[in-house]
Amino acid sequence: MAVVTGTNPPAAALAGGSEPVAVGTPRGPVEVFDAGTHVVVGRHGSEVSVPAHLVDHERNLRALVALGCDRVLAVASTGSLRRDLPTGSVIAPDDLFGPWVNPTIFDDQRGHSVPGFDPVWRAEVVGAWRDRAATPIHDGGVYVQTGGPRFETPAEIRFFATVGDVIGMTVFAECLIARELGLSYAAVCVVDNLANGLGDRPLTVEEFRAGVEHNRDRMVRDLSRVIPALSPETPSGGGPWA
Repeated sequence: MAVVTGTNPPAAALAGGSEPVAVGTPRGPVEVFDAGTHVVVGRHGSEVSVPAHLVDHERNLRALVALGCDRVLAVASTGSLRRDLPTGSVIAPDDLFGPWVNPTIFDDQRGHSVPGFDPVWRAEVVGAWRDRAATPIHDGGVYVQTGGPRFETPAEIRFFATVGDVIGMTVFAECLIARELGLSYAAVCVVDNLANGLGDRPLTVEEFRAGVEHNRDRMVRDLSRVIPALSPETPSGGGPWA
């Protein structure tokens, strides 16, 4: 199993103290943490420095394929499009919205695909979360992806709220590429802020960062309980770099 995480929590927090090791891909090296029974990749890089619109999802995911992974648990920071889904909520979306999100690894008819989360793997993730995590999980909902790296305007949020529950900048594109590469893919999203216009005052970057900091330790604790339930019992053996 692979865990792909972003702003919250960063990859190192789920790596069990291991150091990142470079895994080669045709698109360049990717830093991967080998946690023994699973591997962890930071979609924004191990230092969380790559902005959303520059994330190379194909490079990140090809590294996982090279390591023999067959399924991905994606963890993502999101904004809530619903007042009844407050900061600190955790949601496992079951659908995606982003008509403008169309990455593909193919240059032929194979690019015609039916997008979506893997329903069997997603059910396993939700079940493990309910069994192990302290934070309740909302089962189902629509993840809306925008281009980033900017946040959305209140008018955009009013529009997106007609179809979605949470909003982010990476998961839909990552899901498309993962499925094309043969990886089962499911996501768990933490709400780190109310989307711009939903709160009592305009959203600020500082408010978003404060939400990330507030939720980080709890997400690490929950994921540290959930991941072992989803990971194979046998260790990875150090990976092909050993």
